[in-house]
Amino acid sequence: MAKLTVEDLDLKGKKVLMRVDFNVPVKDGKVGDDNRIVAALPTIKYVIEHDGKAILFSHLGRVKKEEDKPGLSLRPVAERLSNLLQKPVTFVPVTEGKQLEDAIANMKDGEVLLVQNTRYEDVKDGEYVKRESGNDPELGKYWASLGDVFINDAFGTAHRKHASNVGIATNMPGKAAAGFLMEKEIKFLGDAVDNPQRPFVAILGGAKVSDKIGVIDHLLEKADKIIIGGGMAYTFFAAQGKKVGNSLLEKDKIDVAKQIMDKAGDKLVLPVDNVVADKFDNDANTKIAEGNIEDGWEGLDIGPKSIKLFESVLKDAKTVVWNGPMGVFEMPNFAKGTLAIGRFLGTLSNATTIVGGGDSTAAVKQLGVADQLTHISTGGGASLTYLEGKTLPGIAAISEK
Repeated sequence: MAKLTVEDLDLKGKKVLMRVDFNVPVKDGKVGDDNRIVAALPTIKYVIEHDGKAILFSHLGRVKKEEDKPGLSLRPVAERLSNLLQKPVTFVPVTEGKQLEDAIANMKDGEVLLVQNTRYEDVKDGEYVKRESGNDPELGKYWASLGDVFINDAFGTAHRKHASNVGIATNMPGKAAAGFLMEKEIKFLGDAVDNPQRPFVAILGGAKVSDKIGVIDHLLEKADKIIIGGGMAYTFFAAQGKKVGNSLLEKDKIDVAKQIMDKAGDKLVLPVDNVVADKFDNDANTKIAEGNIEDGWEGLDIGPKSIKLFESVLKDAKTVVWNGPMGVFEMPNFAKGTLAIGRFLGTLSNATTIVGGGDSTAAVKQLGVADQLTHISTGGGASLTYLEGKTLPGIAAISEK
C-alpha cells in the first residue's frame, strides 16, 4: 500500500502517539470481550520492542453529559492491557493538561501509557461540545504536540473524522503511519473489492436496505454474485410483488429495491424460503414460508432451501465478503441461517473469506470457525464504508510513503 506504515518509522527514543480502538464492553469495572485490545497488541509490542514510548489514545462509548464519564473510564482497559502485555501500563485519568504532560515527560523507552477516554473531551463544563468527535482543530493540534510520530491502528473509527485520528495526523505531516492492524484491514478489504480472485461473492444481511444501498450499488460493479439475507430481503420481496405479512419492510425503499434488481439481473441472489413466526419472540410459533408470507406472520430467518441455495453459490467462490446476519441472530431460534453460512464459510479452504459486522463476527466466533477464515474485520461501520467505495477520513489522513 502507498501509506506510511509503522515499519517505516524510526521509533527509538521517540514519543509515539498511537490511536487504538479499545471501545470494548466494560461491566462492573471489568472488560468483557477483549478482542479489540488483543488486535492492537502486535503494533504496541513492535513500538516498545523498538524502544519507543507508546502513548495510547482511544474512545469508549459515547460521552454526552458529565454523568456518563465515571462509567466510561478507560482504567479497566489499562488493567486488562497490562495483563496482556505482562508489563505495567500507566493510566492517566485526564485527556489534557499538566498531569498528562508530566506523565509523558517521565516515560522511559519501551514504556506504555494510556490516556483517558478521548470522548471525555466531548463534554466541557456540563456542555456537550463534541471536541473529540467533532474534530476540534485546537484539540488535534494539542494532542499532536505531545509526541514525535503518530500511528493510527484504529480501523474501527477510520470512517469517522475525530480529533484523535484525523486531527492528530493532520498536525503531523509525514509522520503519521498505519499500524499493523490498519495495514491488514486496508490490504484485505482493498484487495477483496478492487482486485478480487473470482468468483467474488458478497453476502449482505441486516435489517435495512437503506443501510446498504451504497454498498450494494458499489459491489454490483465488483462482485459476481450478491447474496441478500436478513430483514432487508423483505423489501426486495415486496418489490417483486410478494406479500410479506408483518415482516420488516421499508415501504419508501421498494422503488429503490426494484431499481437494484433491474440493474443487477442474475447477480442478486435472494432467499427462496423463510422461517416465519406469529410474533417477534424466540418462543413464537414458527413455520417455513415459500413465496408469500401470510398476514399475522413475519419472516425472522432464511429457510433450509435458502441455506442450500446460498451454499451452492458460495461453494466455488474464491473471494467472499460477508457483512450482516441472515436473520434475528440474537434469538437462538432465528440464528440458524446466520450460523449455517458461518459454518459453510469455514469449509472454503481455497477462498479468501472476510467477515465484518458485529453479528457476522459473533456467529463465526460462536461456531469456533474464526481461525478458518482469512480475516475478521474489527470495524463494522468502517468496513461498510470501505465496501461502499468511499474514502475513510482516518485512512486518508495517514501520510503517503
